Amino acid sequence: MKKIFFLAVIGIFAMAGCNQPKQKEPQKEIIIDGQIAEVPTWAKEVVWYQIFPERFRNGDPTNDPRPQDIEGCYPGFVPEGWAVTPWTHDWYKDDPWFPETEGGKDFTGNPITNFGQKSQLRRYGGDLQGVFDQLDYLDSLGVTAIYFNPLNDAPSLHKYDARHWRHIDRNFGPDPDRDIEIMAAEEPANIKTWQMTTADSMFVALVGEMHQRGMKVIMDFSWNHTGHTCWAWKDVVEKGEMSEFKDWYWVESFDDPGTPENEFKYHGWFGVFDLPEIRETQFADHSGGIKVMEGDIYNPAAKEHIMNVTRRWLDPNGDGDPSDGVDGFRLDVAAEIPLGFWRDYRKEVRKINPDAYLIGEVWWEAWPDKLLDPKPFLQGDVFDAVMNYRWYRAARHFFNQSPDEIPVSEFVDSLKRFASNLPEASNYAMMNLTASHDAPRVSTSLYNKNMYKTHAKPADDPNYKINKPDDETYEILKMLLAQQFSYVGAPHIWAGDEMGMWGADDPSTRKPLIWTDYEFETETTHPDGLERPADDVEFNHSLFDIYRNFIALRKANPVLSNGELEYLVVDDEKKSLAYSRFDGQDEIIAVFNNSDQMQKLAIPLKQDKQYRDILNALAVNQAGQKLDIKIPPHSCAWLAAGK
Repeated sequence: MKKIFFLAVIGIFAMAGCNQPKQKEPQKEIIIDGQIAEVPTWAKEVVWYQIFPERFRNGDPTNDPRPQDIEGCYPGFVPEGWAVTPWTHDWYKDDPWFPETEGGKDFTGNPITNFGQKSQLRRYGGDLQGVFDQLDYLDSLGVTAIYFNPLNDAPSLHKYDARHWRHIDRNFGPDPDRDIEIMAAEEPANIKTWQMTTADSMFVALVGEMHQRGMKVIMDFSWNHTGHTCWAWKDVVEKGEMSEFKDWYWVESFDDPGTPENEFKYHGWFGVFDLPEIRETQFADHSGGIKVMEGDIYNPAAKEHIMNVTRRWLDPNGDGDPSDGVDGFRLDVAAEIPLGFWRDYRKEVRKINPDAYLIGEVWWEAWPDKLLDPKPFLQGDVFDAVMNYRWYRAARHFFNQSPDEIPVSEFVDSLKRFASNLPEASNYAMMNLTASHDAPRVSTSLYNKNMYKTHAKPADDPNYKINKPDDETYEILKMLLAQQFSYVGAPHIWAGDEMGMWGADDPSTRKPLIWTDYEFETETTHPDGLERPADDVEFNHSLFDIYRNFIALRKANPVLSNGELEYLVVDDEKKSLAYSRFDGQDEIIAVFNNSDQMQKLAIPLKQDKQYRDILNALAVNQAGQKLDIKIPPHSCAWLAAGK
């Protein structure tokens, strides 16, 4: 797509063959204020694609970040020789300015010594124009919903450290200098002074184009904290107890100008210096584990500011028609914010757009073993769904024997337990993800047989494999994808996984995408100077076709999105699993052989129709409403009725 200018625009189980009883009925819908708290029906029908804007594509080099744009990001200084990193750079190879960080210290006085610290200063110039340029690519893949990581104006690469919640990052739009001028002319606490920057207008136009292509769009926000370059926080630092925003944040003590010491202390998110926390009505110490809490945002003006930002992106032109706005929000560290706030937030969002989707990041209760039960957030009054980390950890454990082997029955029991205490609509609207900006790429995760997200990068484990995964890994990945795209919930793709990208945990899950029109340097560098295989970095067309096929099959078979679920074969001895997705008209049976041997399975059928394998064209022997299939080791099939 040619460059688009917006400078003038003002206004985004048991034995084989046994019929298992249907899983325990999930909790029914909750009635609130006399109405059903409905989950948007579209949420179960989409295929998600997650975009991390800074690493998606550099469509406009003229808006690339400059040193002044990233001031305040980690580690707290910008090297004199700093420059944008070439898109095709060998990932672990030093940038020319890396040596300038040696001997430096970060915000909290820690010396800058390792790749992870230095790489936080990297910028590649990804922007909204880059997304515009690849809309045809997204269409060709077939995805139907886009989840944008934070687009806030912020100095970091990740944008969770907002300078301005209300604006798109200056370097994502066409005219950073003009946007700086516009923001400087506003009174951030006074919505009447808010304007649209060129980046804001470009994003609204991008949302409109995505809607025209049948894609839903959600934004990522963290109402738990801002960055330390946020206008409100800077006012607190400057004025101390005289600041009108002092109660927006968890300030423990202000500086006493009469003493030589600096007594100014505050709570940053999990102690992170540059992410000062928004104050709630009660303090919760999450250092020993995340506990769900009641309460609200302490300062009414801070809460209203959040609501105003939310309204801005749900209905950008404020005309009462939300069709020009985003279709919902992914809410970061949602379990660390009081339920009372979230209830009010849902009401406000649904008031503007009754079909908006709210999804929470509800992840760890206690790292690295215990994941949080999302039930308190899925009672109809808070979120529609959560990011389904529990599904992925269990599926990875089963298909990949990571960190050890588990029987089929244990895997199935886990899936039943996860669904048993949640409303059915929320189970169907889950975002079933295999990787994200916060976890290793799925291929690398499967390539390493470690516990989920534990010691998942070289800094934590020097033996962690960072090279291109082997063929066995991609065979396991195919089985995992077959389960992801046939299971209850909406499949999610972390941008680049479909390209064949590999990468360890943060920061290496955030490599720039490997577009076909770029020629990348061969990866030869290990961050610790160790030996590693040399890997050519190239787009994996065969893997892309596998993803595209799964998406096309899910779209062509709505029963995979809307159908009921029943387990048909749960065979620990044969290490085989089969379940049915069915309704009154159609049935697709997903079959998996996780063993090292060919397995013959007998499967009961619900439809009096001929069945065939629409995945791999495996032969079947059907007699009435019973089917026999021989399925090869570590492979899968989708048996479709009358297809």
